[in-house]
Amino acid sequence: MPPVLPLVASHLTGPHLVLDPLVEADAAELGRVLMQPELYAHGYVMHHRPLDADDALAMARGFVHASVPTGSGQGRTPYAIRLGVDTDLAPAGTFVGTSSLGDFHTERESAHLGWTLYDSRFWSSFVNPEAKLLLLTHAFEDLGYGRVKIQTDLLNTRSQAAIAKLGATREGVLRRHVPREDGTFRDTVVFSITIEDWPRVKEGLQARISAD
Repeated sequence: MPPVLPLVASHLTGPHLVLDPLVEADAAELGRVLMQPELYAHGYVMHHRPLDADDALAMARGFVHASVPTGSGQGRTPYAIRLGVDTDLAPAGTFVGTSSLGDFHTERESAHLGWTLYDSRFWSSFVNPEAKLLLLTHAFEDLGYGRVKIQTDLLNTRSQAAIAKLGATREGVLRRHVPREDGTFRDTVVFSITIEDWPRVKEGLQARISAD
């Protein structure tokens, strides 16, 4: 089918998670995540560490008010990720973090999965594979895209390992790609998953979630 351009995020549910559009009411909880110093210990430096709670709230609102997708490679649809069930880590309804699908290019059948932030309590848990499974399933099977890019800072070795564990293919490094908030330039490591890869990747993600 021809790729569909989503103007807003969809309601997605998994065994442990519920994903819904990121809205203004989520900003305070996202702001608290942005305040965690652990986020900045592995190269997450595209923006500055918040100076205080008010600064974090303003940054969170920037995530909420993302530009609308155009179909020619701009804009994104941000998601709020919450626990859908009680877990050993936290009760149902707990805000886990955010992620987005964006940069939709309908002619090229390509999209970008990124802008991801998780509360550090949920690192190395079921959260990342399940959230990625839900978003990738939506991109490939509901929206009809043929390629999904996932990228990160070369400094962020933790993120690179997590992306590789998803089953994505590392394509290379875009040197001096984009400026960071501090004025330095980021080398960007690019991974991708194509529709041909998707059955293998999906099976691997489902196995990881079942193991948890």
